[in-house]
Amino acid sequence: MSKKISFKPKSVTKKILSPLQDRSLDIIKSRFGLSGDAQRLTLEAIGDKYGITRERVRQIEQAALNLIKKSDDYKSEKASWNELKSVVEDLGGLVSEDTLLSAISKDEETQNHVHFYLVLGDEFIKHREDDEFVARWSVDADLSEKVHNSLNSLYSKLADDELISESEMVNRFLDELKKINVAAVDEEIAKRWLCLTKGICKNPLGEMGRASASGVKARGIKDFAYLMMRKHGSPMHFREVAEAITDTFEKKCHTATCHNELIKDNRFVLVGRGMYALQEWGYKPGVVRDVIKEILKREGPLTKEEVVEKVLKERYLKKNTILVNLQNPKYFKKNKDKKYSPL
Repeated sequence: MSKKISFKPKSVTKKILSPLQDRSLDIIKSRFGLSGDAQRLTLEAIGDKYGITRERVRQIEQAALNLIKKSDDYKSEKASWNELKSVVEDLGGLVSEDTLLSAISKDEETQNHVHFYLVLGDEFIKHREDDEFVARWSVDADLSEKVHNSLNSLYSKLADDELISESEMVNRFLDELKKINVAAVDEEIAKRWLCLTKGICKNPLGEMGRASASGVKARGIKDFAYLMMRKHGSPMHFREVAEAITDTFEKKCHTATCHNELIKDNRFVLVGRGMYALQEWGYKPGVVRDVIKEILKREGPLTKEEVVEKVLKERYLKKNTILVNLQNPKYFKKNKDKKYSPL
């Protein structure tokens, strides 16, 4: 995604800075990284340089910006600001600062000049980074409010650990936008708007969910194992899980380490010798007799053949292992119809 601009930022900057005196000029260049080294200095750093408070630096900065905006040189560059506004509109009218600057140029110094124009231009609305959203710019306050509300509504309707495909997340987001009469937008704009919120993120497999979801921000082997098993869709041996993590994420995973993580995490259920399934698939932890007991409580009395059939859907076991447990009189009884029930 690239957005070409016809004007030359450094030339425009040189022109519009001409009304400033030495100290004001230096402060503006330092604050916005316009001196050639692309480094933006803080109010404190500039204050230390001049032996003044950060508040005094802020006052000088604001006075300098006001002086620039009143100058004829600034007014003569209206076409440049209109062009920059068109870029923001093309990107959706509301766009993250990083996305906007990267779309215009990959050069950090050039990005600093464009950022300077955004601050100067009355056409542009700055939305500062906060706990919910990244830093962003817009040219339509009403649209911005609607997008923010739609993103918050989308987040609130996601279950804590729900993971869905990016396309499904985009479709849900578009539905939220329709509810508040946002004009039809294409998928690319919707994806850029989704990137504004910190609450919804994408995991290494491209699935999306709440940023706090265990399947979104993989922090260790157990989370990578969870992602691989969800992708696989059926029980896996711990060796298979370790190999899949290594192959998919190019992250060395020792089988012993993987096995230990699966044992400790209650998201995983041992369903056979070294075989694990996800609890969210309906598998429940417990030894064989616990599985049999749960099935009989749920289904009622069953013949031994029926018990074996149903246990094998939940555990990778030998038939004889199931029968040995079923015929233990401490836990199960057989009625006159040769059906078993728990004691």
